Amino acid sequence: MRVDLHNHTILCNHASDELEDYIKKAIELKIDVYGVSCHAPMNFDPKYRMDISDKSTYEKSVLELQEKYKQDIKVLLAYEVDYLKGDYILDEVLNAKVDYLIGSIHFLNNNGDEWGFDNPEFIGEYENQNIDNIWQDYFDTVEAMAKYNKFDIVGHLDLIKVFKFLPNKDIKSIAYNSLKAIKKSNMVLEINSAGFRKPIKEQYPSRPLLELAYELDIPITFGSDAHSAEQVGFKYEEVSSLAKDIGYTKCAIFSQRDKELVNI
Repeated sequence: MRVDLHNHTILCNHASDELEDYIKKAIELKIDVYGVSCHAPMNFDPKYRMDISDKSTYEKSVLELQEKYKQDIKVLLAYEVDYLKGDYILDEVLNAKVDYLIGSIHFLNNNGDEWGFDNPEFIGEYENQNIDNIWQDYFDTVEAMAKYNKFDIVGHLDLIKVFKFLPNKDIKSIAYNSLKAIKKSNMVLEINSAGFRKPIKEQYPSRPLLELAYELDIPITFGSDAHSAEQVGFKYEEVSSLAKDIGYTKCAIFSQRDKELVNI
């Protein structure tokens, strides 16, 4: 079964093409389960996410296309939610009637300010801090997100590597506690192919972290993180082959927050 659960729409303000074009592309690629998981509204950084006033429009459009193409593909409704400490995440999102929620981290707290570490506008910040400390801070935040226990999927686990600023310490030791928390919270780890489009030029997470996740019996799923129709299913063969090579034979899909494991 071909699965792609991490995809966006123009409502996030930094994607292109109509949602129907994404779904048509998924059908063309013979994807069986396609998840629409646009950036959820929240009380922070409105430039890169939908507004709360768009929530009903978004959900209605996904459900309409779900019905329209139900003979060709299974379309799921979801949100990608930024995990931030503080009063940012909306109850309207956490309690939404969706198939799943992706929990992701795009910001770290830096001396009281939120730093968008994967945004090229702020790349200079990597030169101002110890790289091992940045990585530890990131994975401590991943651990806190897992313990928050509100999400079904961990989005792009090691996104902190996006610009190839890599730690001196062993990556598995830095990430171990966060992966243990992910396991305990019953979350799924996505293999996200968007990293191939970034300076790091590999999937999230790296093979060593995927091997550790496999040892810890953490289930996986797949996401292309498409922000245009042409990116749907991006590098699917590579990431699915990697998963199989590590030992995975199944991946997760969802329905109304219930998880099911299907053959890759």
